Amino acid sequence: MTPTLELQAVSKSFGDFTAVNGVSFAVPQGTIYGLLGPNGAGKTTTLRMIMDIIAPDAGLVLLNGHPRYRTDLAGVGYLPEERGLYRKMTVIDQLAFLAELHGIRRREALPTIDSWLERVDLAAWGKKKVEELSKGMQQKIQLIGTILHDPDLVILDEPFSGLDPINQGLFKDLLADYKQQGKTIIFSTHIMEQAEKLCDHICLISRGRTILEGELSAIKRRLGGNSYRLVAEGDLDRLADVHGVEQALFHDGTAKLLLAPDTRGADVLSDLVGFLTVHEFRSQEPDLEEIFIKAVRDAAE
Repeated sequence: MTPTLELQAVSKSFGDFTAVNGVSFAVPQGTIYGLLGPNGAGKTTTLRMIMDIIAPDAGLVLLNGHPRYRTDLAGVGYLPEERGLYRKMTVIDQLAFLAELHGIRRREALPTIDSWLERVDLAAWGKKKVEELSKGMQQKIQLIGTILHDPDLVILDEPFSGLDPINQGLFKDLLADYKQQGKTIIFSTHIMEQAEKLCDHICLISRGRTILEGELSAIKRRLGGNSYRLVAEGDLDRLADVHGVEQALFHDGTAKLLLAPDTRGADVLSDLVGFLTVHEFRSQEPDLEEIFIKAVRDAAE
């Protein structure tokens, strides 16, 4: 199946600074795709090139198998990192204006606007000015404005930034519902917990380069043989010095160990029992945060 979006060796520099360096990835249709990386990795620049806000210096951006033209972007919903609403407009007027930008007349848009406001618990705020809304409420309005024209591809730059846990949950539910309709969603984030719960596929970039890309479950299976859960008592600070242990993360009294590719778990356990009282040591699937930390560290070496 032809990917909804594909980047082929896309690069962008600003003077002597290379923001994006040969990034390539393909986004399958009907998936939630995470563009992941530390702050400053090049995620926003990549999304802006997809949206033709800035032009790449090299490489290709393909939509549905052909070079992306500006006219194609009418079928895309884009929520930029830097949000912007007209503060003196009422909520309904703001959304109706955004609908008109996509060729939907106000009269046609109003029923859809009312339905969305009801869904996100803002029905009572439709006639209020945007400036009267909290930051979380305004972000809901911006998300509605992004998908009001029912785009087949939605691109969201750090959509969960600044949201409280309740509104984060609401956003996640909306995106999951949108995916069930066969839509494709791309969102950037540096928070791995959010990506792990939502994404089918990921592209991890660091310092402007692609360092990991593909189906999330396949990536975890590929790396899973080297991840172990440890429950033990003793001098846990020595874990990082054990031969074959590349990474040790601690959480709620347990340790997650990521071993070097050619290291046997039995050999590491033999070393551990020399200075720890080991209660549990077993292989487990790594979480995305472990994968993220190791991939970024390895790319920097």
